[in-house]
Amino acid sequence: MKKGKRTSFLLAYKAEEALRKAVAEAIADHRRNGVPIAIWRNGKVVRIPAEQIEVREPEVEYSVSHKKRK
Repeated sequence: MKKGKRTSFLLAYKAEEALRKAVAEAIADHRRNGVPIAIWRNGKVVRIPAEQIEVREPEVEYSVSHKKRK
């Protein structure tokens, strides 16, 4: 794999991880401030009251193997 491709994969993983963290923080802010969130469930928009929001840490952290692919 060329260095450029590996760098773009690494950048994509970092971007996804940053997005997950930002979403988790936004959800936590909604709960703290008592603001409901809107989600898409079964083809409809559903509002979740702040007291029912479950705050979770982002589940996945990526790492890149430094093994060379054939």
